Amino acid sequence: MDEMVAILDEDNHVTGSAPRSVMRRDNLRHSATGVLVRNPIGDIYVHRRTPTKDVYPGRYDFAAGGVVAAGEEPFHAVVRELDEELGISGVELTRLPEGDYADDHTRYHAYLYSCVWDGPVRHQPEEVEWGAWMSPADLVAKFDEWSFMPDTVGLLGPYVRSLV
Repeated sequence: MDEMVAILDEDNHVTGSAPRSVMRRDNLRHSATGVLVRNPIGDIYVHRRTPTKDVYPGRYDFAAGGVVAAGEEPFHAVVRELDEELGISGVELTRLPEGDYADDHTRYHAYLYSCVWDGPVRHQPEEVEWGAWMSPADLVAKFDEWSFMPDTVGLLGPYVRSLV
């Protein structure tokens, strides 16, 4: 079944909803979440998306997240996506500055957070095919070597660089 996604205007007000496939096809503005996961020593969890993802398949990412469903509060989407994608729940989430991202593949308003996690990471097999902890310095060094999600680099890259 095609997930229904909240559609936004340029002022970030919900104007309606559309099936996820239509949102992707027409590059409709929506809202999405991103959580930067760190362990107690400050490493960042980096993962590679599966080749079946509907946008940027097979790319590396350093945020867990996804689209906000129609009728869903953004914070609930943050909690849901973190649990679904990496199996992380019950953590304190620290709000980071919100941001906007747009390119030829996606346009959205981002609700961004960070958290500290010292437990196991459980990948959702449909979304994540590999993951590992990396120091902020090692991650920044990989920005030019690996194919990362451009939206995550655009929205959270400056924050990660500030940690080096």
